Formats: sequence, C-alpha cells, structure tokens
Amino acid sequence: MKTLTKTLLALAITSSLTACSDDDDNSQTGGGTPPTGAVEITKGDIATNTDSPWYTDAEQALQSTIDRPINAKRGGAKNVILFVGDGMGVSTVTAARILDGQLKGGSGEENSLSFDAFPYAGLVKTYNVDAQTPDSAGTMTALISGVKTDVGVIGVDEDVIRGDYRTVAGNELMTAIEMAEIAGMATGVISTARITHATPAATYAKSADRNWEDVSDLPDEAVAAGTADIADQLVHFETYLESRIDGLDVDGLDVVMGGGRRHFLPKDAAYNSPDAVSSKEGDRTDGRDLTAEWQAKYPSGTYVFDQNGFDGIDAATTSRVFGLFNESHMQYEANRGNDVAGEPSLSQMTAKAIDILDNNDNGYLLVVEAGRIDHGHHAGSAYGALTDTIELSKAVEQAMALTSSDDTLVMVTADHSHVFTIAGYPRRGNPILGKVVGVDGKQATAADGKPYTTLGYTNGRGFMDLGNETDADAGYDQPIASGRHDLTEVDTTAAGYHQEALVPRSSETHAAEDVGVYASGPGAHLVTGTNEQNYLFHVMEYAADLSGRAQAALD
Repeated sequence: MKTLTKTLLALAITSSLTACSDDDDNSQTGGGTPPTGAVEITKGDIATNTDSPWYTDAEQALQSTIDRPINAKRGGAKNVILFVGDGMGVSTVTAARILDGQLKGGSGEENSLSFDAFPYAGLVKTYNVDAQTPDSAGTMTALISGVKTDVGVIGVDEDVIRGDYRTVAGNELMTAIEMAEIAGMATGVISTARITHATPAATYAKSADRNWEDVSDLPDEAVAAGTADIADQLVHFETYLESRIDGLDVDGLDVVMGGGRRHFLPKDAAYNSPDAVSSKEGDRTDGRDLTAEWQAKYPSGTYVFDQNGFDGIDAATTSRVFGLFNESHMQYEANRGNDVAGEPSLSQMTAKAIDILDNNDNGYLLVVEAGRIDHGHHAGSAYGALTDTIELSKAVEQAMALTSSDDTLVMVTADHSHVFTIAGYPRRGNPILGKVVGVDGKQATAADGKPYTTLGYTNGRGFMDLGNETDADAGYDQPIASGRHDLTEVDTTAAGYHQEALVPRSSETHAAEDVGVYASGPGAHLVTGTNEQNYLFHVMEYAADLSGRAQAALD
C-alpha cells in the first residue's frame, strides 16, 4: 500500500505533538489515532519514491556501481590512452554537454558526453610550482612525467630557470611516452594545436622555454651552444632519447599528427606546402627541412599534410605516420570545412592512430590533445570552445569503440580551466548559447534593463557579433569591447557571437580551479577524490607498469 505521499510532513508534525501530549497511552506507545487528514504508515511504505524515474534511475546507477568489477593489478593495462582537453574546465564540460544534447534535439541538461559515462572520476589541482593560475607547459609536464614544475618550461623540473638553456642539463624528466618507448610499446601523440605547442611538446621535448618551437625562436647564444628546438626534438626523438641512456635502442614515435608545419620548414617559399597560406610557410632560419629529415630517417614511414593523404593511410600496413595538417594550429572543428586542402577531425585522427598502434603486440601509449578548446576560450568564443569539446567527446567515443576496458586504460582530463561561467537563472532547456529566459518564460534583464546570456567570461576581448563566422580567431581583428552591451537584437547562438567580458584584455585567461578527470579500464579505480595533477602520471604508470616493463627491456 503506497500511503507515504504529500501527508508525510503533516504526519511527522502531528506525531511529534502527540508524543509530547499528556495522554498516557500515546506517550507510552508513541501511537494513537492518526489526526484528521493524515494516513497510517505501514511497513514498506517508505519505498513510494519509486514512482519517480529520477529515483529508479539513480537506484539502478547505484546497483551498477556496486556490481562493478575492479582490475587492481599492477600492469593490468596493456594500452593507455590519455585525452587532454586543453582548457576544458568543469563549466566547459557542463556547457558542452548541454549544447551537445540540444543539438541532438533534447533539453540538454540530461545529456551525457561520452566520458561522463566513465565509471570513475575525480578532481585535479592544476597550480604550477610557481603559479596559482597555471599554463599548459607546467601542467602537461606534471601529467606526463609525474612531477610538478614551473610555468613555461617543458619536460624539466622546477630547478630550471625559464629562458636559460644552460639550466636544462641534469633537470630533464622522464615522461610516460619515453618509458613506453623503452618498454617496446608503440607510441603516439595527436593534437589539433601545433604539434610543437606546449601540451603535445611536453610528451617528448626538454626545453627551458615553451616558445622555442623552432630555431628562429631560440636566443642566439642557445643556438650557438647547440640547443635543440622543440621541432628538432620531435623529429629526432629517438636519437635524443637514446643519447640519455647508454645502450638504449628504441624505434621512435610511431604516430604524430597535428598542426604546426611552419616550425619544420625553412623560411623559403620553395619549401611551401601545396596548401600554404603564407608567402613563406616555413619559419626555420637554419635552412633545414625537418619533414625531409623525418622521411630520410624513416623511409618506410608516411608523411601526410591534407585530408586526401590522411584518407590514403592503410592502418593495417602502415607502421609509422607523420601528419602536419596546417601551417599553424589546425582548424577549429566548427571551421574545419573551410581548410584549404582539408584536414581530419580529432576523432578521425584518434581512430586512425589506434588502428596503427594496436599492430604492436606489446601495447601502446597514445596522448590525444583537443588543443583548440583552449584557443576558443582565449578568443572569447564559447561556440568555438564548446564545439571542440563535443568533438573531443566523439574522439573518446571512437577510442572506447576500438578498445576493450579489459586491457586499455582511458583517462580524460584537462590541463587547466578558463574564466568561463554559466550564470543567471535560465529555465531548463533554455539554449545554452542564448539569452537567459527564466522559469516563468520571460526574458530576464539585468539591473541596467538589458538582456544577458547564460555564458560569459570574467575577462577577455568581450562582445562581438560576427554573425555566422566559424573561425573564433577572427575576433582578434576586432577592437576590444568589454563590459555591457545591448543584446536585444543580437543572435547570441550564432557561431560568430563572442560573449561579454568584464575585464578588458587582449585575450581571455586561464583560471585556477580544479578540473575533472574521468577514467575507464584497468587501474581506473585509482582515479577518485581530489588529486595533485602529477598523480595522474602515477596512475598510468601503475596501470601499465611502465617503469617495470621499461626496466625489464633494459636488463
């Protein structure tokens, strides 16, 4: 009998009053005749909440958690895939989840991104050794090496002085990618940013400055001393790693895909790629063509620079790929169709990489960065950042479809967040990119009488109405317009709308709050609670026993 309904509160109050009365029978038994309007509770009636799907769905989720098996064995993961949404803070995940759901025709809030369904999750503290609000160089170094370090340095510890090449020697860190290489595993690095940019660079390079992407970026004295720029360290990763350990013999990175061709080519129009947009695509001032050096070093490898070349890769027979799909960063996902020669999406690159890497019987370690989430936020474009976050979700979905949770640890996290907010009191299902409409169905206005959007930024370039422009970076050609604007006639859901910002800046900044981490597969149960960022390296290391496998290969 389902009798615990709206009368529960009234019953509780009257029962309390009755228990305190002078009626001897009632005071001894706590019972008596229920007051008028109340109902009698009988055994089992407290389960009436099961009428609600919110209750039953949560109950089923609990049971799934209770029944979930755990693979706690060290080395239980044959493969590891680390996804990094650059700048993907919690508010970004929430807003992207809602936008994705709304694009699918739902209200949005009930939607889930692919990694929302992962069985384990936690929080990550993102500060650098010397900074409360971090940058990607220090944070990715922590994620991939297990050691926190300073802002702006890559693959080295906090004893390095930024910009001083002389302080690198002796302070280099061993990364998970390097351990996997030594262990004989296949390795890959993918990014939609320049492949020499801070986040991907931290997987393979050692640099006193994240900006030393090619030789033209180095100080003259560093060049004279033979300091290797980041692009050089990528192409000759195998040689540099072997030079650090006597007797080591590795085969180098198997899959590298991203943007940033300019750092690999000479500053000479003769070396321009067919889809070059600059008169001289390359930036290198040493005359070296590193794409040619890579091809000479790996004659059986495949170098590609456009969608056709990518599509022509046969994963079953290809063992090594070097893809540079843009002069600088790859396109925003929303703008990818406008690329001169076409370029693959993050999910396409992820699927291709896995298909190639899993040819190695020893397993693989793959790092995938959605680098343009960060750039969308810096430009003040929630549309750009969120559509790239949705694409990251699709890439994770691809990875899960191509792997097994029995032998592959998949982790999704961010290096840091942004000053990106979800505010006001919009009703459920209100367009996440739209202006706030309250639960009463009326458009909300601020104290200044103007409407406002759910999404906004604490700082940045501010309001821009660029219509259907899908390149978020187009906003850098516009004047800074921080503060409030009249949005009454503005379509804030359009691709070219840039949200208002409070504090005027040339670009929006990172933020310092914790970011999420989501995990599935062997060792995933270790991802829980609030953790230092460098802890995630140790989860990967334990799950795949990277150090043990590497040491065994050396013995």
